[in-house]
Formats: sequence, C-alpha cells, structure tokens
Amino acid sequence: MGRSRTIRMKIIGLLLVPLTSMVVLWGVITAVTASESLELRQYKTLWTNLRVPAYKLINEIQNERLVSAELLRNTVGKSAVTAQRKRTDSASDSFKQLSSNSKDRSEEIRTQVDAVYTQLDRLDAIRGEIDTGLSDRLHSSEAYNAVIDTIFGLHRRVAFIDDIPIYEQSRVLIDIAYARELLTREQAIAFGPTTPAERRQFTQFVGNRRFLIDQALGELDPTLRDTHVTLITSPAYQRMRMMEDQIVAGAAPQSWLKTTEGLAKAFLDAQMRASAMLNGRADPVADQVLSRAFLLTGTALVLVLVSIAFSLRMGTRLSKELGALRLAALEVAQERLPHVVAKLRKGETVEMPELSVASTTVEIADVGQAFSTVQQTAVEAAVGQAQLSEGVGHVFRNLARRSQTLLHRQRIQLEDMQHRATDPDALDDLFRLDHLTTRMRRHAEGLIILSGATPGRGWSKPVPLLDVARGAAAEVEDYQRVTVEPMSGQRLAGPVVGDVIHLIAELIENATVYSPVHTPVIVRGEEAARGFIFEVEDRGLGMSPEELAELNERLASPPEFDLADSDRLGLFVVSRLAARHDIRVTLRGSPYGGTTAIVLIPDEHVAEPEAPVNVQEPARPMRVVRSD
Repeated sequence: MGRSRTIRMKIIGLLLVPLTSMVVLWGVITAVTASESLELRQYKTLWTNLRVPAYKLINEIQNERLVSAELLRNTVGKSAVTAQRKRTDSASDSFKQLSSNSKDRSEEIRTQVDAVYTQLDRLDAIRGEIDTGLSDRLHSSEAYNAVIDTIFGLHRRVAFIDDIPIYEQSRVLIDIAYARELLTREQAIAFGPTTPAERRQFTQFVGNRRFLIDQALGELDPTLRDTHVTLITSPAYQRMRMMEDQIVAGAAPQSWLKTTEGLAKAFLDAQMRASAMLNGRADPVADQVLSRAFLLTGTALVLVLVSIAFSLRMGTRLSKELGALRLAALEVAQERLPHVVAKLRKGETVEMPELSVASTTVEIADVGQAFSTVQQTAVEAAVGQAQLSEGVGHVFRNLARRSQTLLHRQRIQLEDMQHRATDPDALDDLFRLDHLTTRMRRHAEGLIILSGATPGRGWSKPVPLLDVARGAAAEVEDYQRVTVEPMSGQRLAGPVVGDVIHLIAELIENATVYSPVHTPVIVRGEEAARGFIFEVEDRGLGMSPEELAELNERLASPPEFDLADSDRLGLFVVSRLAARHDIRVTLRGSPYGGTTAIVLIPDEHVAEPEAPVNVQEPARPMRVVRSD
C-alpha cells in the first residue's frame, strides 16, 4: 500500500506530468535539432576518414585487378604486379588507420567497416591463387569484384544523412562511381581475345554501366552534371562505345586498353571534384539547422517556464480550496454522521445543517453542495434502513413464533395418533409426517435467527455428541443417505444443544442437496485439542478454490442479513449460530471430490462422558426446555 499524500502534493504531482512532458519534449527537440547539425558537420569527417581513403583503395584494387589480368595473359612481368600489390597494401593500411577513427560512429558503419576488413584479408589468398596458377582470368576478376563491392557497400552506408538533397546527390555520385567500376571490369576482361563466358560477363557489365550513367545524369544537379556530361559526350567515350560493341560481337580492338585507361582516369577526376563540391554543401546547411535549433529551443524554453509558473499558481489555489473541502468532508464523516447515527439508535430526532464550502471554483462549490445533499440522504437512508430492519425482524419473529406454536400442537397430535395407530402403513405415514414437522420447526427457527432473536429450543443437561449428530440427521429430508459414525462419549452443554443440532442439520442438508442421490453423506466426530470436531462429508461435485475461500470468509465473519441474498439463507444461519457460541466452521475439498464441512466446538461447551452407574434405571426421555 502506497504512502498517503496531501492534496497539494497530488496536485503538484498531477501538474508535474504535463510539465515534465513539456520539458522532455523541449529536450528532445533540442537534442534532435542539435544532432542534425552535428551529423551534418560530421559528414565532412566521415568523408575524410572513410570515403576518400575508400575511393583511393578502390582505385588501387582496380589497378591490381587489371595488372593481374595482364599477368594471366603473360603481357606483363612479375615485377609490375609486385609493385602494384605494394601500392594496394599501402592504400589498405591507410584505409584501416583512418577508418578506425570513425568506424564507431554507428553500429551500421562499424559492421560495414568490419566487412571491408574481412574482404581485404582475402587479398593474400586471391594473390596466391593467381601466382600458383589455380585461378583463371574470370575467377580472379570476380574475386577482386567481391572486395570492391563490399567497399561500395560502405560508401552507401556512410552516405546516409538527414539532409535529403545532399543524400540524393551523394547516392547518385556513388552510382556514377560504380559505373566507373564497371568500366574497369570491362577493361580487365576485354583486352586481347575473350572466351564466350568472358564476353557474356562483359555484355552484362556494358549494359549495367550504360544504364547507371543514363539514370544518374538525369538526377544530378546542373553544377555536378556538367563535368560528367562533357566526359560522356567526348570523342574518346564514343570511340569506347564502338569498341564495346565490337567486343560483344567477338572482335578484339587493338587500342582498347589505352582508350579505357584514359576514360577511367577522367571519370575518377570528375567524380572526386563533384564529391568535394557536394561535401562543401554540408557546412552551410549545418549552420542553418543550428540557428533554427537555437531559435526553436529558446522559444520552447520560454513557453515551458511560463507554463510552470502558471500551473504552480493555479495548483496552489486549487489545493487550498480542496483542502477546505477536505476538512468539511472529514467533519461530516468523523463528527456529524456518527453523532446522528448515535442519536438514531437512541430513537431521538436529528437535524443536519448544510455543508458550506467557500470556493471560486464552480466544480468544488458543487461538490460541497453535493456533500451536503449526500449527508442528508445518508441520514434519511439510515433512518429508513433502521426502521426496515426492525420491521423485517418483527415480521420474521412473529411468523416464526406462530409457526412454532402450530407445529408444537401438530407434533402433540401426531404423537397421540402414533400411540393409537395399529396399522404399520399408517404408522409409517405418521412417522414421515412427524419428520416433516421436525424439518418445518427447524425452518421456523431459522426465521427467528434471521430476525436476530434466539430460538427457544434448549436442554437443561448435557447431551452426548453422538445423539446431537443423530438428532441433526433426523431433521434432514433425505436422512436415509446420512451415515453417523460412532463417536467418543463426550457430551454437549445443554444450552447450546439446540443451536448445534440446527447448525449441523443445515450443513447435512446442504450436503444432501448438492450431491448425487445415490451417494452417502458421512458425519464423523472426534475429540480435538481445543474441543470437539464434527465433519460432514459429501461426494458431490465440490467447489472451486475461489468459492471455498468466499464461503469460508462469510462463515468466519457473518455479514449483515441481505433480503436480496435469499439463496444463502442456510449459510447465514450457520454463520450466525457459529458466531453466537464461538464455534468455527470451515469448508474444504473432500478426497472423494465433494466438500467437507468441519465444525470445531470449543472446550467450554464440551463435557466429559457421563460416569457409568451400577443400578439399571429405566430410560427417561430427554428433557426439553422451551421458551415458547
């Protein structure tokens, strides 16, 4: 259970929710806007530490791929290959050194940089296969292609930026760079005679490169497009396109290598110039974002401070008014109503002054008026309830007393008829009628208990507990199913015999009603450390743990009788009788699937067995003391 807090604290807590939300929102806006500016400024850092060394590394790997292809065609010496590999390793080392400064920028960049490291570690294996003759031209070219594709994946990952125009242009420039990569792949495959497989791959490279260039040029800004358009419309590029068509047809142009080398270098220069121009655009955009952030966060801060001041002022005023309403309500609950109830119990007349609360808030004033109306209604309801309860109790008692009188006369007549009857069938009918009368007497006693009075049936001397159990079983309609097992000789005090018989009978009847007609109901009794225990066990369907817990709670703490809860009359009678004599009744599950009722009778109501007598006396009927 949480600690109690004052109205003022709860109002402050209520106001803190929107105020905290506003402060958090202000912080988020500030952080997001500032992070946009920082990200734009870091774009240049990523360009320097990742993309520039990556482009240089790609260029060296492209050169190594070309010289390796020449080595496999025996058109270049081993020394040229070795020199190029050293340049590639130098570019690789430079990339690893610079990338380590920025690879932790995000998890995605770190993952992509690690993937590039993994591919660079494969270069030694690729070179070994080429040197030992285990790799042909097509296989070695594809191995280098895989390394370069991973590096281009890094380019695309680093190009992500919140500024959409810069990102779109950066993506297009990466596509143009990849078109140059496709050109170098064509270059490595197509110098000299080609195999059908090499021509098929060459054809794919040509188609992809032309598509990328045509698409990218349409998306570039005019300032970035001019250098590339000049290159695409040059005579050298047109001559290369004619050579590509010849190679696809199966020819081997003599000047292919020279033409493509010049174009590849021109593409690289144009690409680096365009990338540098695009990189320079990030700083002015970052300054604009930062200025907007300062303006936005400053305005939001002023609004937050004004809201806090206004909310605290209104909260203080509201807490004072609610505090006054609280004191008035406490006065009604702790002083006025208890005083009125006490007077009503004494039969005195009462008057309740109206509850007045001074408040400028309409709702609080209405609540004060509602409290006044509620207290008046509560007093009227208390008066009516007291009168109703008293009236119902009188009705129950009068009906029960009249029924008891008639039933007593009926039993006397039945006893007389039983003495005079000689026909066995008629005697059996009279016996059943007498049993029915006994049950009706128990129900009449139940009405008396519901009214709050005490039944008149009682005994002057202790009665053996076995006789008590048998007497209870005899008051049940389906008594033939009830088995009363032998018990010890303890006796029950006479003043409580009638109530205990009634209590046990209610439990036995409940067991017979809620169990199949072919199953027995067992009544056991044995001595316990704190008294005597009766057990009433049926073999019915039983109850759920929730139902058992609810019923045990009712039995332990008898509620006020509710006229609407007529289905629980037997349970109410049992709880009233148990509470009257400090008897504890508990329900639990039976091993046979039904329910077992356990009745613990305290020591003060249990007497020791009667001492045996030597003189045989004639049996005398049990003396019954009746108050009616």
